[in-house]
Amino acid sequence: MRKTILNQNKDQKNSIATIILAAGASRRMGQPKQLLLYKEQTLLGYVTQCAISSECNPVIVILGANAEKIEPKIAQLPIKIVQNNNWNEGIASSIRCGISYIQNQYLNLDGVVFLTCDQPFISTELIEQLIDAHYSTNKPIIASQYGEILGIPALFSRSFFSALMQLQGDRGAKKIINQYPDLVYVINFPQGQIDLDTLENYQQLISMNDLNY
Repeated sequence: MRKTILNQNKDQKNSIATIILAAGASRRMGQPKQLLLYKEQTLLGYVTQCAISSECNPVIVILGANAEKIEPKIAQLPIKIVQNNNWNEGIASSIRCGISYIQNQYLNLDGVVFLTCDQPFISTELIEQLIDAHYSTNKPIIASQYGEILGIPALFSRSFFSALMQLQGDRGAKKIINQYPDLVYVINFPQGQIDLDTLENYQQLISMNDLNY
């Protein structure tokens, strides 16, 4: 059944962009989390490859802090790298940066999937789930649920671009998800609660998984 949906929506999926939010300074980690080793590559490289392997197009990576160290690690990939010069204002600035870029460069997008680089259990399959749900339910917001949280990875239709451009500070897309519950379809992603904010988080992840370096 899922393959049928994928085939039917293949052309539509090419109207969905992915924006990977990777501009933060990783202060609690003490080093750029984007460059942590994970599955024989960097953490950001892994998440970016998941997006590339989906049928989303384009794949956009927002960089900010430590961009000069991070960009060379992903520059060879078929992606668009956008510099957020206001990254220190918080995650909302990266969301605005990404939406502004696609509004200027891509006129026919149906929507955008937001990913972060610190959720190590993101997968291509999850991205495809979000997009399948968008086209099969016609809901303008598809959010991931982990615990009591509805958040990203999440898909927003074009109709929410203006609202995303209004976000400020360190409040991300979760604010909009909570604001419009009737317009949200939920995908269960329990592993989404595992994110990497501290070195201890990362060490726990290593101990949980047989990672290859």
